[in-house]
Amino acid sequence: MKRLPKILGAVAVCVILPLVALRITGFEPHDRTPGLWLKGNLVSTPVADWTFANQYPTVKLQTDAWYLLPHSVTINFIAYNGQLYLASFYPEGVQYPHGRSWNENVARNPHVRIKIGDALYDRTLSYVADPAEKAGMLEAFGKKYPELKIPANVHVLRVAG
Repeated sequence: MKRLPKILGAVAVCVILPLVALRITGFEPHDRTPGLWLKGNLVSTPVADWTFANQYPTVKLQTDAWYLLPHSVTINFIAYNGQLYLASFYPEGVQYPHGRSWNENVARNPHVRIKIGDALYDRTLSYVADPAEKAGMLEAFGKKYPELKIPANVHVLRVAG
């Protein structure tokens, strides 16, 4: 019985120490590889016009995963009519929000952290259901990313604030 506390202690150290190290370093996403925490300078003021963000090719998005750790990804976006939009492409036959971990996380909890350059923004995402708003955003998105083929099954999320 004296071995059980030692084993449990060793397991706890092997799990907790790497998580603490990753929390300190951030372990951000890279290209198509997801990460954990985002690091940067937190901006708490409201943003009236997100157009400044279009100078960046991508943003990083941190969501809260069901397993109590953050899940962050690099994602394409567009600032359109002053609003910030994220697009999520889906293959035919896959139902939103399934198939993308970050979409499932947002469906469960829409509060996210977005990294643009070195700035972090804590915001809320909302699903865009209006066909006119979605069409306008996708047209602007296509101009920003002319190399991307936008599939028919695309879902759009708007950043609040």
